[in-house]
Amino acid sequence: MQTETTLLLLDHIGVFFFAISGFLAAGERNLDLFGGYIIAFITAFGGGTLRDILLNTDVAWMQSLSHVSVVIIGATVGLLFKKHLKKLRKTFFIFDTLGISFFTIVGVQKGLAHDQIAVTAIFLGMISATFGGLFRDVLCNEIPLIFRKEIYAIPCLTGAGFYITGDYFGFGSTTWLLTSCVALIAIFRTCAVRYNWKMPIINELKL
Repeated sequence: MQTETTLLLLDHIGVFFFAISGFLAAGERNLDLFGGYIIAFITAFGGGTLRDILLNTDVAWMQSLSHVSVVIIGATVGLLFKKHLKKLRKTFFIFDTLGISFFTIVGVQKGLAHDQIAVTAIFLGMISATFGGLFRDVLCNEIPLIFRKEIYAIPCLTGAGFYITGDYFGFGSTTWLLTSCVALIAIFRTCAVRYNWKMPIINELKL
């Protein structure tokens, strides 16, 4: 019961932050109000929907009024405070980073709950965290962040791997492990941006 409650809480937190980042991204692309809420929904639910389809299980948000309500609240927060949020440096980056941090752990836990092997659970964590942003960027007519030089998916895979290791040694769903994994992803992603860590471009490789 405690594990399910923790999973649900992390899921809702991730949905909230992604809804805000999605709405802000829509605003940057000059979409209308309806478009802003649609992008917020897609950003918040895109990765989790694909994850649930791959697991051949019920899509979580379609049976949860609370999930839908959290997206509406998050997008509305983005709407009401957009002027203040735009004044904050790298606001979009902050919400997106928090979103991927929480969603990675949710995806890993759900994979393990459906008896997936460790490698599959790790990739489900990455999919949960990054594919909502991928769909967001495609619809906003941008090259998805996950495919650019900027390190985006690697922190998710690293955090997911750390969680899997902790779970193997019997610490799964403990507060310290969950907190450590979320912090690891957020710090890794922040350092990647701060210190300009990049993935090599295919055409730049001299092989």
